[in-house]
Formats: sequence, structure tokens, C-alpha cells
Amino acid sequence: MTGWTEYTLALLLFVASHFLPRLGRLRERLIAAAGRRIYFGAYGLLSVVLLIWVIMAAGRAPYVEIWPPLPWTRWVPNLAMPLAAVLAAWGAGLPQAVTLGGRGGAAFDPHNPGVAAVSRHPLFLALALWAGSHLVANGNLAHVILFGSFLLMAVAAIPAFDAKAQRALGGGAKAYFGHTAILSFAPLTQRAWLRRNGRAAFLRGAAGVLMWLGFLHLHTRLIGVSPFPLG
Repeated sequence: MTGWTEYTLALLLFVASHFLPRLGRLRERLIAAAGRRIYFGAYGLLSVVLLIWVIMAAGRAPYVEIWPPLPWTRWVPNLAMPLAAVLAAWGAGLPQAVTLGGRGGAAFDPHNPGVAAVSRHPLFLALALWAGSHLVANGNLAHVILFGSFLLMAVAAIPAFDAKAQRALGGGAKAYFGHTAILSFAPLTQRAWLRRNGRAAFLRGAAGVLMWLGFLHLHTRLIGVSPFPLG
């Protein structure tokens, strides 16, 4: 396959993997047949594999420069990705149903919102940080399409999911929005929040940092480009 052909095919399959399960209630039938844990585990693995393919295919696509690859731009993802990794670790299995990665059927407790007090959409913010920071560092056409699309999707999804929550929660929406935030670090300074959530937040955050270090170590091998300015 030529560079553009592979890149287009990888993008189409990645997009299709996210939209096809929603057609004809296919996702619900697969969950009923395989179980929720198996389905989402397999779906998550497929998404990661396809995403890695899309990124690698973007690197093999013909180089069409939109802005030059200046050395300082590589520091942007290096500074943004630790926070993105922590947010991603916090967002996996968040006990609320109206966000990416949230547990379906989980009841929201306004008196103990957990990580949602810091962010009710941590995975979308992590995706936006990943895409936005890598967009700065990659100014060629294939990567601008890739990271620009993910950035727009993540930013647009936040108000869309908030509107969905407004409809789904009805009378409980006021408490939900009153005790959560798109992003606020204030709970990290509150003793009551730290007493209830500090240990879990620290352990998940540490796991996120370790995940980031692992990806940083494997970046050159997997993606073919050093993440460092002098690499």
C-alpha cells in the first residue's frame, strides 16, 4: 500500500470501529453475548491497536509540511503528557455513566463525587492534551489531520456529554453540575476530599505516571520518532 492509502484505510477502520457497534444495537447484543467486561476489554484492545496503526501510518504518509518541526515544539507533549496520563488513569471506570470511560449504571453521590470533583470528563481532557500537544509538535499534513481531528472530537464531546447528562439526570442535574467541574484542582487542597479520595487518587495517578514513562521509553521503538528535542 502507498503511504496515503494505508493512512486513509487506518483512519477509516478506526472511525468505523467506534461507529459500527452503535448501529442496530450491535453493541448491546455483543455485551449480552460476551459479558460487559469481556466486550469492553476486547473493544479497548482493538481501539489501542488501531490507534497505534493510525499513528504509525501517519508517519509513513507523504510529508507535506504546514509548519516546520522546531526543536522547542517537542517539549510541549513532554510537559503535557504526564498530566494527560494521570487524568486518563483517574478517568478509567469513573463512577458515573455520563462520560467516556464511566461505569454504566453507577449512581452519582453529590456528597462524595470523587475524581469528578476535579474533572467529570478526565478521559476527554487527557485526549485533548495528548492531541493538542502532539499537534504543536507535528506540523505535517498527515499529523495535522490526525491530531487536529482528535482534538476537535475531545473538545466537542465535553459539552455534548454535559447536555446528555442534563437530559438523563433530570432533577439531579443541578447537584451533579454543582459538585463536579470540567477541571478544577481545588479539591486537591481540601482535607475532606483528600481524606475520602486521596489514597485512590494517588495510586491511580502513580499508575498513570508509570504508564507515561513506559510510553516515553518505547516511543522511539513504537512510533519511530524520538520524543526529545535532541533525539
